[in-house]
Amino acid sequence: MSSYYLLQKGKIAVIGGCREYTGAPYFAAISALKIGADLSHVFCTKDAASVIKSYSPELIVHPVLEESYSVRDDEKGVISGKVLSEVDKWMERFDCLVIGPGLGRDPFLLDCVSKIIKLARQSNVPIVIDGDGLFLVTNSLDLISGYPLAVLTPNVNEYKRLVQKVLSCEVNDEEAHEQLLSLAKR
Repeated sequence: MSSYYLLQKGKIAVIGGCREYTGAPYFAAISALKIGADLSHVFCTKDAASVIKSYSPELIVHPVLEESYSVRDDEKGVISGKVLSEVDKWMERFDCLVIGPGLGRDPFLLDCVSKIIKLARQSNVPIVIDGDGLFLVTNSLDLISGYPLAVLTPNVNEYKRLVQKVLSCEVNDEEAHEQLLSLAKR
């Protein structure tokens, strides 16, 4: 008999998924379940929600994110507030946020996700930044700077962009260890 109880093994949330990219948030969320997490949520755009839901009934899908094309300029503040409010009411329940899989690069969506990252920091929720989340933080380093509960998972090209932005130099194989340490400290 197992000594674990329900919800002891973790509850994660993936912040990502837009109309073009539905596979990445699904795979991030379902992978968490397959390695043992108890619950896996996906916060995505309305366009992505039905597609992600169709992949698996095991995921809890929240179609709350919005892209610029569906929001008028005079509504952006209100819609952004609604998105943040919806995520905030769940925040204390999560053990980790995975930010970026399938996020895309829509400016309004990225602005909302920036606010979600700030909310996660205020709540001391660990965050894993992947995919287009790395694009976001590379262009707004203050979002994660000094936050020890942030983990970045760049591929080779994303790593090169981070080194260029943060260290103002190119990746150098001979100094790779030093560059990585310097990048991590910043």
